[in-house]
Amino acid sequence: MPNKSVQIIDLGLISYKDAWDYQQNLLDSIVRTKIKNRKSDIQKSSTKNFFLWVEHPPVYTLGNRGQMDNLLLNNQQLNQKGISFYHTNRGGDITFHGPGQIVGYPILDLENFFTDIHLYLRKIEQTIIDTLFHLGIHAHSSQGETGVWVGKKMPKKICAIGIRTSRWVTMHGFALNVSTDLAYFEHIIPCGISKKGVTSIERELEKKVDISSVKQILENQFASHFGFQWIS
Repeated sequence: MPNKSVQIIDLGLISYKDAWDYQQNLLDSIVRTKIKNRKSDIQKSSTKNFFLWVEHPPVYTLGNRGQMDNLLLNNQQLNQKGISFYHTNRGGDITFHGPGQIVGYPILDLENFFTDIHLYLRKIEQTIIDTLFHLGIHAHSSQGETGVWVGKKMPKKICAIGIRTSRWVTMHGFALNVSTDLAYFEHIIPCGISKKGVTSIERELEKKVDISSVKQILENQFASHFGFQWIS
């Protein structure tokens, strides 16, 4: 039977590299179980699913097909501003992670849910869109551009999404701007898209927002869209 239970782990404020290593270890453990299952004709173990909540110190990350030209600072300037940089193995181009941002890393065996990467990305987008609607923000996806946007005439990205999969196991995920200092995005071409801006929940609502309450809404929406059974 597919295992639809997902263990939530809140790592709090953690460096990007430490969170990346943590994800990779979980992914590797799931993959080992899948390989063992395929070699066994009798007893098979169900694979586990995890969901990590994190917040990162200021960091720019570049996807595996991203363009370095979209980073507008050199190494000296990055050091002066106290911003880290990593070239990652996720999809997408360049984005920023930092305080005031909700970052979610689902480490899922999609064979427990559905084996469709396109559907997986669309479900994440819709989960974010419905969360924002619950908060009073009308957001939308954009054809050919993974992520979630606010505004039609002058769209601004409010949530970046970039993932990697191995043997149908996911890692990396999404970054939703809540109270993020949007000035950090002025030093990159976010997601390689030069003609669209960036926004946050607090910018759109023009008021302070409790991050923990947004996480709770996200958890409810993920459970609804994916059929998760949360465990701690």
